[in-house]
Amino acid sequence: MGYDWVSFTTDYGLADGFPAVCEGVIARVAPHARVLHVSHEVARQDIRRGAALLAQAVTYLPRAVHLAVVDPGVGTARRPVAVVSPEGVFIGPDNGLLIPAAEVLGGVTAAYEITEFYLQPVSATFHGRDIFAPAAANLANGVSPADLGPSIDLSELIRLPAPVTTVEPGRITTEVLGADTYGNVQLAATELGADPGAVVHAQVGDRSLEAVVGRTFADASAGSAVVLVDSAGQVAIAVNGGSAAAILRAQPGDRVVLLLAG
Repeated sequence: MGYDWVSFTTDYGLADGFPAVCEGVIARVAPHARVLHVSHEVARQDIRRGAALLAQAVTYLPRAVHLAVVDPGVGTARRPVAVVSPEGVFIGPDNGLLIPAAEVLGGVTAAYEITEFYLQPVSATFHGRDIFAPAAANLANGVSPADLGPSIDLSELIRLPAPVTTVEPGRITTEVLGADTYGNVQLAATELGADPGAVVHAQVGDRSLEAVVGRTFADASAGSAVVLVDSAGQVAIAVNGGSAAAILRAQPGDRVVLLLAG
């Protein structure tokens, strides 16, 4: 049984032809498969952000092969892998990128090192074209994941360290997951424990802002900050009509302290 859809997530950007080349490989091998572009604007080489973005998207995507390439280790000893879940197969580098999304879709049930179906010759710097896209396309055609290469012990798969959130009375310490194009800063925390209208002091490094707890961006006046739970169920810091990311200069992995007014 094959797949009608291939989702595609990378840090390639859109200035170059890299996404189109990979999509072209898929089209040549599996012309029936439709490619659904999740994003090609993951911050360059930011595996954690790519993993979070994909994990937050897959619940809403059709049954698919999920091709994801954020791969600072391209050409090194890191393995190209197929990670199988009950609701789809993930293709990409073994660097932690794929596991969170696979867990969202029911957990990792099997994994295989990709050693077959390569385009030749294989570039040391473009495995998206020469290894990952052909593997995804062959799965779309009905090839079994087990035919891509040898089985991997699941305990050997690389996993990213889980972000840490600590909740104390009046204080939440958490991490930045990333920021979207609107400048909303998404955090690892999933709840605030504060009523709407409460005041929050948000500190990232030596930069800070004052915000109110709200449900919508408009719960803060224009130009002011609001802390809310976003559409992915994560706590986020936003500025109504502005950019919290620009004010806080927040980067993925940065420590964030939220002080809740009593």
